[in-house]
Amino acid sequence: MIDTVPAAIVGSNKTINAVSSGSTASSDPPGHQGYVPASLNLIVRERRLVATDMLLLHLEFADGTELPGYEAGAHLTLHLQDGLEKRYSLLFPHERSRTRYVICVKLEAAGRGGSRHIHSNLFQGSSVRVSPPENYFPLEEDAAHSIFIAGGIGITPVLCMALHLQALGRPWELHYAARSHEHALPLHGYDLAMERVHHYFDDRSEKVSVDDILENAPPSSHFYCCGPQGMLDAYRRAAQQLPTSVVHFESFGVPEIAPASGSMTVRLARDGRVFQVPASQSILDCLRAGGVELPFSCRQGVCGACETRVVAGTPEHRDMVLSEAERKANKTMMICCSRSQGGELVLDL
Repeated sequence: MIDTVPAAIVGSNKTINAVSSGSTASSDPPGHQGYVPASLNLIVRERRLVATDMLLLHLEFADGTELPGYEAGAHLTLHLQDGLEKRYSLLFPHERSRTRYVICVKLEAAGRGGSRHIHSNLFQGSSVRVSPPENYFPLEEDAAHSIFIAGGIGITPVLCMALHLQALGRPWELHYAARSHEHALPLHGYDLAMERVHHYFDDRSEKVSVDDILENAPPSSHFYCCGPQGMLDAYRRAAQQLPTSVVHFESFGVPEIAPASGSMTVRLARDGRVFQVPASQSILDCLRAGGVELPFSCRQGVCGACETRVVAGTPEHRDMVLSEAERKANKTMMICCSRSQGGELVLDL
């Protein structure tokens, strides 16, 4: 579960200081105008299969009152059985759906069971507990032009962004790749300007060329990508020469991280304290338990909030933020998930 503290949110492959509306639990007391509870008890108002293995769910309060707001790109965390938590992007801008959160859940046969539980157990009238919306994938509304690249279920956050920009009258285009028409989220019926949408289907041998899209983009464009790992890798390679401020991405599935092989020693360069980090604990959690105040958010290596400078030692990088060049340089690491390749790590803390 993401800790409900003010945190840096990823807008590209670097962090920016911002907090989305409704993204954290407020310290104000219940009844105060700014109060947002740490979790919401919602019901499934509508459930509909919209594509092969894609289930659309409308969640709302039982009495239909307005839900906490959010910005385009935000997601919900659903709390399921046995402590399992799953994140799903919100499909529509808040201004379109003030009393409903709409998410799309793809059945993942190789997943950890969250999507199977939702498909098999959440029906119309079912109750579900969720954390209020959080946003690690914010939208630059004032960009001269916005280009979205999505693969499979990665369409969900960028659809929300495109609809929001369209409502603002801002220019955008969308490139959407899927296995087939039957495996794609239908985009008709949402008042989306379909002339700006480009589809690519594997069963028609249609391949999206990320290099061509970026090369032919209008000046001052911002780019957004959400999709499978292969698409993200191609996107990050193609965007290496662009300013990081215009390159935005989100992974809809955090890669499985191998278990830690053993404990490690971490030294803080500024005060000399030494921590023995057990295999069962991250560097971030160990240092925080020792009283070190640190910025953090996702705790899974996808947001970049905990990026820390490495003074000495060789990290074992396990994040989704750093580029290959940055990893080889070993100048920084994400201490929420990355570890040491051996020997003592000295951090600029």
